[in-house]
Amino acid sequence: MKREMLSLLLFTCVAAAPSGAQQVSGTLGSPSAATTIDGKQIPAPDLPFGGEIKRNALESKPWWPPRIVPPKDAPNILLIMTDDTGFGAASTFGGVIPMATLDKLAQQGLRYTNMNSTALCSPSRAALISGRNHHSMGFGVVSEQATGFPGYDSFIPKDKATVGRILKDNGYATSWFGKNHNTPAFQASQAGPFDQWPLGMGFEYFYGFVGGDTSQWQPNLFRNTTPIYPYVGNPKWNLITAMADDAIHWMNQLNDIDPEKPFFLYYVPGATHAPHHPTPEWIKKISDLHLFDNGWNALRDQIFANQKKLGVIPQDAQMTPWPDLLKKWDDVPWLEKKMFIREANVYAAYLAYTDHEIGRVIQAVADMGKLDNTLIIYIVGDNGSSAEGGMDGTPNEVAALNGVHLPMLALAEYYESWGSDRTYPHMAIPWTWAFDTPFSWTKQIASHFGGVRQGTVISWPGHIKDAGGIRNQFSHFIDIVPTILEVTGIPAPATVDGIPQKPIEGTSLAYTFDKANADAPARHTTQYFEMFADRAIYHDGWIASTKVTRPPWEIAGATNPDPANNATWELYDLTKDWTQHDDVAAANPAKLKELQDIFWSEAEKYQVLPLDSSVAPRVVVPKPSLAAGKSTFTYSGTMTGIPGGDAPSLLNTSYTITADIGVPKGGAEGMINTNGGRFAGYGFYVLKGKPVFLWNLFGFKRIRWEGPKLAPGKHTLEFDFKYDGLGVGTLAFNSVSGIGQGGTGTLKVDGKVVSTQKMEHTIPIIIQFDETFDVGADTGTSVADKEYQPPFAFTGTLDKLTIKIDRPKLSPEDEKRLREGTEKAADNR
Repeated sequence: MKREMLSLLLFTCVAAAPSGAQQVSGTLGSPSAATTIDGKQIPAPDLPFGGEIKRNALESKPWWPPRIVPPKDAPNILLIMTDDTGFGAASTFGGVIPMATLDKLAQQGLRYTNMNSTALCSPSRAALISGRNHHSMGFGVVSEQATGFPGYDSFIPKDKATVGRILKDNGYATSWFGKNHNTPAFQASQAGPFDQWPLGMGFEYFYGFVGGDTSQWQPNLFRNTTPIYPYVGNPKWNLITAMADDAIHWMNQLNDIDPEKPFFLYYVPGATHAPHHPTPEWIKKISDLHLFDNGWNALRDQIFANQKKLGVIPQDAQMTPWPDLLKKWDDVPWLEKKMFIREANVYAAYLAYTDHEIGRVIQAVADMGKLDNTLIIYIVGDNGSSAEGGMDGTPNEVAALNGVHLPMLALAEYYESWGSDRTYPHMAIPWTWAFDTPFSWTKQIASHFGGVRQGTVISWPGHIKDAGGIRNQFSHFIDIVPTILEVTGIPAPATVDGIPQKPIEGTSLAYTFDKANADAPARHTTQYFEMFADRAIYHDGWIASTKVTRPPWEIAGATNPDPANNATWELYDLTKDWTQHDDVAAANPAKLKELQDIFWSEAEKYQVLPLDSSVAPRVVVPKPSLAAGKSTFTYSGTMTGIPGGDAPSLLNTSYTITADIGVPKGGAEGMINTNGGRFAGYGFYVLKGKPVFLWNLFGFKRIRWEGPKLAPGKHTLEFDFKYDGLGVGTLAFNSVSGIGQGGTGTLKVDGKVVSTQKMEHTIPIIIQFDETFDVGADTGTSVADKEYQPPFAFTGTLDKLTIKIDRPKLSPEDEKRLREGTEKAADNR
């Protein structure tokens, strides 16, 4: 009787609740009942049983718990973001690259000209899906560079739930398509744990890749937590199209099964991060437009003029000067110009192709009749355009990130294959600078708008009345989640899984949807920026920025040991200077000091400290992976798909790989062990009966050891490598001298030396991102295309594979010398 009264009281309260409070449809306890929750606690506590239980079922009254649904008329949410795209790239914001889908959305919605990112991939994404600053989310840098400090460890805290989790527990269907990069690199294997994967962060379905980039032709692709290989046997398959196909299928399936259930679809393709991999059809389509024939300086002027014509920058905005660091188009030899134009055409084709496929996803929403109640947020870039391709561009981004670049003559050999699966390409820095027009600098630079300003379009047909409007209010990625929560009527939870939640740190942009607020003052009044110790602080129309001392294409080498103090600050009055053109620090010392003080306060509040200016060294420092602390690894049989972050690393160390195998009477061949692929890595395999060990140095050079043909029976194959360098320990002394050094490799068969070779240099930082550690077969691409193709399964028996690593140890004399070098470098600064 008490339960029945409690249920009746609950129903009465809910049914009489005002708009915006808990809402019930149907009769509580009936099979068709549904209810909203107050959202303060997720998951919502179960309602008490409201029926009646007696000894016999016929005398009892059943009662079903209601389905949880979002508030009435809560919209579908389509959150879209491209990768590595500068403010001046898209036609919608003055660029020359045609983005028809974005243009159409802008005509029916709003363009935001003052949306800001964090300057780097993982950090921007962590901020975007949480409504909190990137250091608050443990993503001060990308996951591959994680360090052991709260703001940098790449663990999303349990007291800061993502928007996926909030919406899911409030009745939304949630999904994530494309790039992840918010899972720790050392938790990206099939062994989990999976709480930091999309499924563990509140997204019920995931179709995409976990790391920072991947080939669009042969990606390291997952459905939920299972690796899949849909490209095998399908050479025309491309992830940009396949991802749109899968998203459309997911929406249509949901609509067929439960058409009343709203969805949240997070759509984040790999474009236009390297590798630039559009289809040949799109390359031709863009090349035929001749958009880049006049070069990067003329392109910049054209974009700047377009931006003023469109009104996406003020009429009195000034173009930031072309840097002396970069060559001018007029100074480029005419034979080189053809190569540079090809690079730009492929990049532009990649962006236009991606926008076209996004259009297919949006059209699918329209075809379901749901476009009028779908909030679409389309952000152009998770940071500014990328300068990681080097001064001339590269056919292999992995090589560039290891500090290896080809001369132009060698580069030109890749002209025809640029953009195909035979390249992992990235464009020259001057194009990057042009695509960030009218601002200075690029991705990685948080202090200047070229690294952080992202054109954004928000469309909500039937709700946003100021079609084609422009909004100039200062905003940041952390403002997107509070905007979504406001328009859905769902509050940020106070507790999740019993854990008290920290406040959302962003400010809703929903007020800007009203035409009456088109010119209202920005509600986001203070925002810090920091990346690799390069930093800035925005406050009430002013921004104080540190002077850039490390160009973002210089990722190796010694770093500033005292970034907190060794910095020159600039000051800009953004109410008069939209582009950070005029440094007014000298005339406003008090204002500069005020902003500097605000920065340090924000830095302490949001886990920005300690400042660290290093870039590449953070990739190779030890992390808590499944391989951490181990020196011996043993495997048997076939095992594939282990990501680099959880595999034994053979970089900057001595090691021995021993394989105990059986060769049948007819002979054997196939992969024994590999890590990497076409663009960097190693392979230990049997080819036509002969054992081979091969290091692929970025596709530019391959060093190969080969033994005699193996007779049938049991054999022990061994590859031993003696490293000449001091290893990663030198990084603690701000020295990269210990990495990338050479060594001597020896191949043995049954204890007998069959081949010895010297390597003058080894890979210093990272092998191919999107390839994996495989035993007994090869996934992805081959380290030696001319010799074999995956899966190249071993046809003999692999009884045991043992990898032993002998990491270099610094002697007291080594440490003394390195310490003296650090002190001398500091004295010379």
